Amino acid sequence: MSQSLDIPKFDELVQELATIQQTGAKRIALLGSRHVPITHQHLIEMMSYALVLTGNKLLTSGATGTNAAAIRGAMRADPKLLTVILPQSLDRQPRESRELLEQVMHLVEKPENDHLSLGEASALCNQEIVSRCQQLICFAFHDSRTLLKTCEDAEEQRKLVTLFYFD
Repeated sequence: MSQSLDIPKFDELVQELATIQQTGAKRIALLGSRHVPITHQHLIEMMSYALVLTGNKLLTSGATGTNAAAIRGAMRADPKLLTVILPQSLDRQPRESRELLEQVMHLVEKPENDHLSLGEASALCNQEIVSRCQQLICFAFHDSRTLLKTCEDAEEQRKLVTLFYFD
């Protein structure tokens, strides 16, 4: 009776241990669903505030819900340590997001993706965010395909991934 085990390779374990033990600031991506209860948004905002307050650089996207909460928390702590990468141009963002996004110092727009659907543009945006970070914190539902794919991609790139489920 043989059973296949998914045992991490030694170099993967070493890299994860090094990331966990790193005492200096990290580049942390915080992504998540747009559909988030207000109480959860407050928790996410406090988390991003604490992460930035301790010197970490925070990367996120510009959607409502999780990402907006991350932006609000980071802006309160230190706006210089926040980078927001939009999936499309600023004009394509929801009106309720634009006011917040216009305050962001490091805002990256992707007008070249305006012809894509929001889902396609978001997937490309998430790939760029993951490529720039050392660690990904993600808030998703079990059926959040784009976010779960982003987490898989981050793990394949040997990023430290923390995934929280709302459901």
